[in-house]
Amino acid sequence: MIILETLKAVIDNFGSAIVVPFIIFIIALIFRVKPAKAFLSGLYAGVSLEGFTLIIGAYTPIITPLVQNMSDVMSNITGVHLNTFDVGWQATSVVAFATSAGMIYLGLGIALQTILFLVKWTNIFQPSDLWNNYSYIVWGAMVIFSTHNFALGIACMILLNLYSLLISELVAKRWSKYYNYPNCTIIAMHNVEPAIFAIAIDPILNKLGLNKVKLNPKSIEKKLGFIGEPMTLGFILGALIGILGSIDKLGTLAGWGDVLEAAIATAAIMAIFPKIASMFAQAFAPITEAARVFMGKSGDREWYIAVNDAVGYGEPATLTSGLLLIPIMVIIATILPGNQVLPVVDLLAIPYMVQGLVAVYKGNMSKILVAGIIWFSLGLLMCTYTAPLFTEVARSAGFAIPAGAAMITSFNILGKPMLGFVFLAFLSGNPLFIGIAVAVYAVAFIIFKTKNQQIVEYLDRQADKNDTATEQQGV
Repeated sequence: MIILETLKAVIDNFGSAIVVPFIIFIIALIFRVKPAKAFLSGLYAGVSLEGFTLIIGAYTPIITPLVQNMSDVMSNITGVHLNTFDVGWQATSVVAFATSAGMIYLGLGIALQTILFLVKWTNIFQPSDLWNNYSYIVWGAMVIFSTHNFALGIACMILLNLYSLLISELVAKRWSKYYNYPNCTIIAMHNVEPAIFAIAIDPILNKLGLNKVKLNPKSIEKKLGFIGEPMTLGFILGALIGILGSIDKLGTLAGWGDVLEAAIATAAIMAIFPKIASMFAQAFAPITEAARVFMGKSGDREWYIAVNDAVGYGEPATLTSGLLLIPIMVIIATILPGNQVLPVVDLLAIPYMVQGLVAVYKGNMSKILVAGIIWFSLGLLMCTYTAPLFTEVARSAGFAIPAGAAMITSFNILGKPMLGFVFLAFLSGNPLFIGIAVAVYAVAFIIFKTKNQQIVEYLDRQADKNDTATEQQGV
């Protein structure tokens, strides 16, 4: 237990800007990169990740009050008052790590993920993004709380981890190629899961002709000139969020001050993010080159290091789609039958949540918006269903429920329709349902491992149908 407490202290005190550079430095040395270059690789990664954190951290408090006011105004207009408050992924992570299950999975998860990589069960090196393990922990903690079966909750976490590794490996090449980070991908279960839905409905969206709709940052810039440039587009989108979030005080200077501040802040994200991203990409250049030589002597294994999804947040198609989905999801929340969730804090997490869609669709925003609306609407219903149990778990962990909220949830973490059904199988305690969840993973794993090359090539062909001449990330 002392070891686990020490590990938790490391996570609490050292963020990605410290852990990832250390891991990159070690990996670089393993691949026989010279120590000086290995150190610089780690430093580039640390500086870039800290840059991402600083800019998102500064952006969030500017936009969050506007988003919350937008939700309140919409509720007043429709007369629908939703009783489940979205407290966000940050609060959810606190709840997860405060549980006994969280303490156990800190150590178990790292050991499991490392072993799976070393025995080549997966080509994703996940321990570099260890803090996102809370995504499995929160589901397992709910199983334990409801069933009082600790082993069942741990088993749920492990299976969810296996599912997310498989999905991550499925889209790793697409994510790495689109966002232009060599040998990198995202692993966080809550943000990689939508990629499966994107792949499943892609043929349908193509039949509808959405692959021919040239709605991506480069086509917008080409058609609209300076208005379509990422920085200008960010200004317009920020102003839109500002107006919708200040609609009840547009007759005041303070209201327009909020609008223009949101506009400038969003323009800054669009302008600064690519520059930080180019620095982050430099961290992997020496490792990629050394890995080609090293892996060529050991079976030419293709591998990917898990990175925090903050590195893709400000990519133009990602941020633009995410911002457009904010008012859309607020409206949907108030009219969706059966929904009781008021999305607030995690609305700003949508640029994290769409990255699987963006990579699969190669930045085609028409597809991203359609798929996002459908999948995230289903996510609201999953949040509604799990909110009573999550609220009880949060209370038992000492989390204070916000005033006026009957229940709480996290739109980003708990709004997972597919993996939510895996959780429901374990929650039921029914061996048949649990067996089906395990069997689905086993079949998917075998198909992917035996048809890996064909599947990856298929995803590339599908992505190339989106009428985008080049990958969108300008790094």
